[in-house]
Amino acid sequence: MIAIRTDRLILRRFRPDDAADLFAYLHRPRARCFLSSRLDTPADAEAEAGRRASDDEHVAVCLAASGRLIGDLFCLPEPPDTFSVGWNFNAAYGGAGYAHEAAAALFGHLFSERQARRLYAYVEEDNAASHRLCATLGMRLEGLFREFVSFVDDDQGNPIFENTMQYAILRREWAERSARG
Repeated sequence: MIAIRTDRLILRRFRPDDAADLFAYLHRPRARCFLSSRLDTPADAEAEAGRRASDDEHVAVCLAASGRLIGDLFCLPEPPDTFSVGWNFNAAYGGAGYAHEAAAALFGHLFSERQARRLYAYVEEDNAASHRLCATLGMRLEGLFREFVSFVDDDQGNPIFENTMQYAILRREWAERSARG
């Protein structure tokens, strides 16, 4: 992945020295969908930063002024021309529009450089911030999957299933939206 620069951010490949900042938000993930990515120790964060440095699926989101990692995006290709996208940000940087700025830059890159035809995201029903982000990115709600996936178990060890929404946007919709300003 090439680096993408916005007004306030740099989107780039992960580096091993991102481990401490990655640990800051993955040692206690806010969204249940990221519980499987939870990092228990700084050593786990070092291993994960190294793993992410070797793939194009995870994109580090850093403040341009300091270089500090504040979150990440992911884009999983589904041939021939679709990507599953998502985001996870450090709560300490919430409310400043960084997730929108980063996701919009990634969407533009995927549509123009990677020739994506369609991007989609899964969002758990109770994740209000991600629902708002999808809407501000121009994604449309395509459906609700009832009891779609489980990230945690109840006290008896039975899975608790989540209702999940799917949002999507097509390249032509992104282009029309961008043309309108």
